[in-house]
Amino acid sequence: MTRSGESVKTSVSNNPHGKEDDCLEAHQIGLKSKKERRRRLWRQVRQNRDVYLMMLPFMVLFFVFTVIPVVMSLPIGLTDFDMAKFPPKFVGLSNFYNLFLNDSIFIHSIRVTLIFAVFTGPISYILSFLLAWLINEMRPVLRVIFTLIFYAPSMASGVYAVWQLIFSGDSYGIANSALMNLGITTSAIQWLTDSNYILPVVILVQLWVSMGAGFLAMRAGFQNIDRSMYEAGAIEGIRNRFQELIYITIPCMGPSLMFAAVMQIVSAFTADIVARNLVGFPSTDYAAHTIMTHAFDYGWVRFEMGYASAICMVLFVVMYLCNRLISKVLGKYMD
Repeated sequence: MTRSGESVKTSVSNNPHGKEDDCLEAHQIGLKSKKERRRRLWRQVRQNRDVYLMMLPFMVLFFVFTVIPVVMSLPIGLTDFDMAKFPPKFVGLSNFYNLFLNDSIFIHSIRVTLIFAVFTGPISYILSFLLAWLINEMRPVLRVIFTLIFYAPSMASGVYAVWQLIFSGDSYGIANSALMNLGITTSAIQWLTDSNYILPVVILVQLWVSMGAGFLAMRAGFQNIDRSMYEAGAIEGIRNRFQELIYITIPCMGPSLMFAAVMQIVSAFTADIVARNLVGFPSTDYAAHTIMTHAFDYGWVRFEMGYASAICMVLFVVMYLCNRLISKVLGKYMD
């Protein structure tokens, strides 16, 4: 055995191309594995072509109206692009320099956006999970009714008129009327024009309308859990609903939790429509002026698309970093 081992070592040492041959062989194996993966992928696509055809319209719209604008925002953000003047003029990082060093309203909008994200993101995510969990325990008919009740505000544009009636600044507003009848206040509070109250009111309404796609994803996640998992858990020693939630429900809902988290991050950082519809544009003392509102101001009011694209690129980077953080936290539930 020793002599044969020595002869092998001698032959390898005498062959200066041995390592190169090994690297070439490994490279060829890698190419074969890549080709095999491609064949497997195309085989799956052919087998599920009906599903991909159904996804095609959405993917086309998503690519045209989401992917392309995001990709274009970086080069446009490096230009002075006024829609009234053409062509755009390349200015390098000047827009980003002005954003952080000369634009005090943008700095204020960062603070407002962070407050929005901290309150509406986690709270809405937890509420969506708890409501989906409670609804899942109901009878089938009640599940449909309560799912519609909590999801409907995210689709209805008329919900802002209802909240404006609730927070009307006169004594006939529902909130003011209730507070004055209880003796808490003696005069009407200007909920939608006083900068001390604007942000809390907008956050409250944002929470109400945030039960959208993330909430439905969690509802679907609860529906897809195999009930036999709970029976197996009971045999293994799980004794109450809280232990079922921690050890069975949450691990089985990894994809739904991840999708809902991404949707909540996007919703929290791009909050804009609620504030503009509820308190107007611009809000008093820019109390509800978010980064997205700032981008809307420069993009659709002033038509300075270069500066607006720079704002959107900053927002995109922040959202991407938050998504990466969430992916690390929830990644253990994705397997």
